[in-house]
Amino acid sequence: MTRSITVMAALVLGATAAFADSKPSDEEAKKITEVLAAMGCEGGEMEKETEGTGAYEVDDAKCKFGGQWDIKLNSDFVATSMTRD
Repeated sequence: MTRSITVMAALVLGATAAFADSKPSDEEAKKITEVLAAMGCEGGEMEKETEGTGAYEVDDAKCKFGGQWDIKLNSDFVATSMTRD
């Protein structure tokens, strides 16, 4: 029983590490900043999803039209969703 729990815990921890997001490169961050500016938004914490989609996420971007937003961009830097934070 203890061995089963240990194996399951290792699998969960390993899967979590495999899907961890990373920081975008300087070039990617520049492009994301340009896209956000065109949308009337700025700032936020940028992440690149590493589960194979190549998508980007910006958490807590501040937008001129009001509030903070979580914004997702696809691998072509096109906004695919905005969620008010």
